[in-house]
Amino acid sequence: MFPMIDKKETGLNLRRIMDCRGFTVKDVQEYLGLASVQSIYHWLNGISMPTIDNLYALSELFGLSIDDMVCGNRKRKSVAFGTREALNNRIMAYYTKINERTAA
Repeated sequence: MFPMIDKKETGLNLRRIMDCRGFTVKDVQEYLGLASVQSIYHWLNGISMPTIDNLYALSELFGLSIDDMVCGNRKRKSVAFGTREALNNRIMAYYTKINERTAA
């Protein structure tokens, strides 16, 4: 299946994020430097989507990745390092490097 963005769900998600972080539509408008709040209401109502530039700026404002803001039909990939074994290998490699530097 071709991955698609759900504008309605994304709008609801953006509203939840704004509410949780205490941002008003006016706050977002001023942060993005938009002339009016109308486009933000269009996003929140699922009529349209923010441009990629605005999504990038919103990710900075909200402290989230774009994937955490946009809702679609693709399966979410784990953000973790992969398997537990892969994580352990990365930690051990880091630990080894630290020990090499302190021993030198």
